[in-house]
Amino acid sequence: MDALENVELPLLYKDSETPNEDELGRRSLADVGLAGRELNFPAQLSGGQQQRVAIARALINKPAILLADEPTGALDSHNGAEIMNIFQRLNRKQGITIVMVTHSDEIAAYADRIVGFRDGLIVGDKKVTKPTPPVEAAAVPIAAAVSP
Repeated sequence: MDALENVELPLLYKDSETPNEDELGRRSLADVGLAGRELNFPAQLSGGQQQRVAIARALINKPAILLADEPTGALDSHNGAEIMNIFQRLNRKQGITIVMVTHSDEIAAYADRIVGFRDGLIVGDKKVTKPTPPVEAAAVPIAAAVSP
């Protein structure tokens, strides 16, 4: 499937028909910075772009909550920062609650609240007073993401 077909897949499982499926799919892709990539297949997209297609697919039905399990785990730091910027924008501009699992303190620093677990028990719950802002994350140079 190309990116647009992939994003529209959840609409097949809805009980009712969705008018303007292509428009919704294109808008979801645009929301994650992939306008113009609708006809690209996975092999034509980077890992970060593939992750953004998955996020767009999760957004097409306009959820109130988005669950993300290690959303940056397979990405370099630059693409990881882009994903976190998307999550912050979705939360702040569209009001979507993001529940994310991560083992990375750096990625957790983007959150407004961090709940720590160990062996199935809550071991910490703190409000983050200064989450990593999107502007700083977007300024991460690509070269910095590559280790020698």
